[in-house]
Amino acid sequence: MADEAEDKRAGGLVPLSAFTSALVAALVGFGSTVAINVQAAQAMGGSLADISSSITALCLGIAIAGSGLSLFFRMPIVLAWSTPGAALIAASTLSPGWPVAIGAFVFAATLMVLLGFIPALGRLAARIPSSIAAAMLAGVLLPFCLNLFRTLQSDLLVAVTLLLVFVVVRQRLPIYAMLIVLVVAVGIVIGRGDASGLSSSSLFGMLEWTTPEFDPRAIISLGVPLFLVTLVSQNLPGLVVLSSAGYKPRPEPILLTTGLLWLVLAPFGAHSTNLAAITAAICTGEDAHPDKQRRWVVGIIYSGFYVLLALFSAPLIGLFMTMRPETIAAIAGIALLGPLTNAVVNMVAVPEDREAAVLTFAATASGVALFGIGSAFWGLVVGFIALGARALLAKRRSAV
Repeated sequence: MADEAEDKRAGGLVPLSAFTSALVAALVGFGSTVAINVQAAQAMGGSLADISSSITALCLGIAIAGSGLSLFFRMPIVLAWSTPGAALIAASTLSPGWPVAIGAFVFAATLMVLLGFIPALGRLAARIPSSIAAAMLAGVLLPFCLNLFRTLQSDLLVAVTLLLVFVVVRQRLPIYAMLIVLVVAVGIVIGRGDASGLSSSSLFGMLEWTTPEFDPRAIISLGVPLFLVTLVSQNLPGLVVLSSAGYKPRPEPILLTTGLLWLVLAPFGAHSTNLAAITAAICTGEDAHPDKQRRWVVGIIYSGFYVLLALFSAPLIGLFMTMRPETIAAIAGIALLGPLTNAVVNMVAVPEDREAAVLTFAATASGVALFGIGSAFWGLVVGFIALGARALLAKRRSAV
């Protein structure tokens, strides 16, 4: 009886691995891609206060929704921001201004809420060819990866150093590669004195309301592609990660909860709140917690670390604001090499869709803007037209 009571007490303790796994996941998720979020806000005309508010809102959305879902499902529901979504925003050539960008975020969040409310919309979204969505994503990510190598001309030291660190560490510690790259980049920045202008006036994160402005061109160019990219490249893979770990949550409550938090926080600059994929794998396995039934506490701890990141986000953002554009471009390019690889693989996975996917990829990567609407939308249009033409011709041939 004494042994049984001791086992129960031990079972109630949270193992150290739960804290370390959650901390590593939070640091990897935040540190590896925060530079892209800074780029995205800058591309939309955001001020320093807007950027700080955006990062704070993103972290709060991850913390609040993640902890609530983990408690509700009793599963380690790990959330993140949409890195491909941030890349999509940063790649936009529209420069609509911050209030108009906020309007596009609100629209994309509304679509995600509707997806959670109406199961029929979920089934319709599931019918979107994955090859076309992946091709659009690859077209969005390609320019960032190309900019990595363009920095060889303007800042050889940073580009070569960070690329070599990434390639070497990726062979041994792939999960931590981007975190180590970021640490090296910060070391170079401090060593060269680039951080000398870092402002210390603000220590804590902040939230700043921006009244949304709804512009049809921004909604079509940013809102719709942002919704699709977040759904296809974040939420769906996130559900797969949970499933592979032995968890089968209903997707509708997750989409609804993350969509509602996104909608509430969008006026403060949050461009997404969604399931994580890579960082989720750190928190959902036996290494995080040996007891599958109690592993949900890892999701709570992970959310707690994001509360801390939200609280002290201001100095972190200030550090990135002092970096040279070439340094930011190199960090972002390396961070997106993995997502680009996955997107290209998925783009060509279905042989009969390859031609349409390549057309989508080329149109998106071109950066063309017609009638004030960006290339991500036109890439989708070209891809769907190619698929429709193929289906129509196949139907006519079968009728002859």
